[in-house]
Amino acid sequence: MTKRILLTVLVLIITTGVLFAGGQQGGQPAGGASGAKIAVPFAGTEGATAGQSRMMQEVADILNASGRFDVKVYVAGALPGDTDNLVTQARLGVNLVVPSDPGRLASQFNIPDLNILMAPYILTDYTILEKLPQIALYKEWQAELEKQGIVLIADMFNGFRSFYTTTPVNNLAGLSGLRIRGFGNAIGQALAKYLGYAQTTVNATDIYAGVQAKTLDGCEIQAATADSYRLYEVTKYLALTKHYMLQSSFVCGKALLDGMPAADREFFVKTVYDTAAKYSGIIAQEEQGYYDGFKAKGITVTEVNLAEFQNAIAPLYTNNDLNMTPGIKDRLFRELGL
Repeated sequence: MTKRILLTVLVLIITTGVLFAGGQQGGQPAGGASGAKIAVPFAGTEGATAGQSRMMQEVADILNASGRFDVKVYVAGALPGDTDNLVTQARLGVNLVVPSDPGRLASQFNIPDLNILMAPYILTDYTILEKLPQIALYKEWQAELEKQGIVLIADMFNGFRSFYTTTPVNNLAGLSGLRIRGFGNAIGQALAKYLGYAQTTVNATDIYAGVQAKTLDGCEIQAATADSYRLYEVTKYLALTKHYMLQSSFVCGKALLDGMPAADREFFVKTVYDTAAKYSGIIAQEEQGYYDGFKAKGITVTEVNLAEFQNAIAPLYTNNDLNMTPGIKDRLFRELGL
């Protein structure tokens, strides 16, 4: 464990000690014979109005209404650490549920094949996410994560990612040389490589300040989060490349679930899964409204030639930059019935 992770874990425990009150010992959830409520913090980096944040709050409301849980939701980076760091804390035993994504998990836990779920222009229909937990491939990924102390509970559609910039991007050439905040994982690096921009990794909550300070020329992000961060105030151009079908992968430490009584664990997992499925539909319906809202706020929205961007990305797969198992796409599509 690095000194940085140790420090962050200590800060989290100290600053959010209230999260572990109410009958918990040693960071383990209360419950069982004691009858104490199970304290579970949800920690995300997106703004309060983003679909992911609203989804977590609805989960909290449902669980808390049962009388068995004490769930609190922290958004917009309210708890210390970026997404990867929060997931690491969960794996190390801190009681947290964190929305990550398949690309991050693939890099963080060395499961390259997970990248296929977030690879550019591979999955384009959010409704297939409800089928994922039923297929053998997904169950294999869940098992690999559990061996490393993390439970993948559900994947939720969280919008298509596109480019929000300070200069116009009407075609592929428009990205050349721009300093763009994106994913710092293998997928993010590959996207930057083939689309020709300079990948810059900062916390999502620092994008606004980075653009203001002119250390960033923009970012690639989903519409709801762009709106919740008020990026329309600092980026005046949106190129609808829709290169990722972003998913929020809700994960927690294995110890958290193992410490719950069986009935509570089943209720907890089902609530997260069902609410994720519900909000996948809500986010899909809201997305066009965000684009219309950006236009009303003065952003120039450009419908780019998607074929140009898809062709630029194609070598990513022939070169296998993501180190995925040959044929993984065909297997995924076959098991999903695509």
